[in-house]
Amino acid sequence: MKEQGKIFLGLAVFVLAVAITYGLWAKEAAGTTALFLAFGLCAFIGYYLAFTARRVDSGAGDNPEAEVADDAGELGFFAPHSWQPLSLAVGGALAFLGIIFGWWLMFWAAPIILIGLYGWVFEFYRGENQNQ
Repeated sequence: MKEQGKIFLGLAVFVLAVAITYGLWAKEAAGTTALFLAFGLCAFIGYYLAFTARRVDSGAGDNPEAEVADDAGELGFFAPHSWQPLSLAVGGALAFLGIIFGWWLMFWAAPIILIGLYGWVFEFYRGENQNQ
């Protein structure tokens, strides 16, 4: 975490320099404000990471001798043959098309999304993939 904190604090210094330069050169309030807010966000994240790095054990990212696999960790479990993401994608596409063409498309999108979400949540509680 120590290295990530240094990266964000360095990015905050860079964004601050860009914000000052842009504010003096362009004299435009919206972009200058956005850059100063970006500076604040980078400074907050950098300070948090640097502050937290003192309280926790050093990770593999702080060790120059570490390998990539040292920081890998568990990735989780993913369903190999699930059709539910396709259902959610179709429902989501219909929902976004409803914003473009008319809100009446939401009446078809909402049930498809709910069916896909229900199927995804309870995928391993029924059928041949049922466990425990």
